[in-house]
Amino acid sequence: MELVFATNNVNKLKEIQASIGSGIILKSLSDILCFDDIPETSDTLEGNARQKAEYIYSKYGVNCFADDTGLEIEALNGEPGVYSARFAGPQRNAEDNMEKVLELLSTETNRNARFRTVISLIIDGKEYQFDGIVEGIILNEKKGAEGFGYDPIFQPIEHNKSFAEMSLSEKNKISHRARAIQKLVEFLKKG
Repeated sequence: MELVFATNNVNKLKEIQASIGSGIILKSLSDILCFDDIPETSDTLEGNARQKAEYIYSKYGVNCFADDTGLEIEALNGEPGVYSARFAGPQRNAEDNMEKVLELLSTETNRNARFRTVISLIIDGKEYQFDGIVEGIILNEKKGAEGFGYDPIFQPIEHNKSFAEMSLSEKNKISHRARAIQKLVEFLKKG
């Protein structure tokens, strides 16, 4: 089966291809020559994932899936959430985003947070959604050089390393995206 993953984020593509295995041929937006700026105007992760998948399906007529991920911090009332990529501004800079979070939490003792991914899959015009959550804490400082986004300041519960200190295979065993992808893969294998 071929599926288009509605992203041009090489890191996400590698992470998901590693999780999805060899039974599914995964294509990126550039593989289908889509260089559009796909709208993400919903105020929920579910809405953004749906919006991206519907855009690709309606314009290109291919089975596809899209995801949206947010870091939800308890002390910040669930922020940055759906605005995680642009929390510190429209430039979507991971360093700026992490600095803003660390600054906002500088005097906060509640460091509880979770990463949540929602995947919207469209096959033959029908939509299915899957989610994955990993609970953790926000560290006081950045640790590690792997991964992307907020990985250097997020440490999953029951682990003593940040996501950025883990190898891709370690992260893929427990990550929010891996958990959502696992649900997607199980669904596809049933079909």
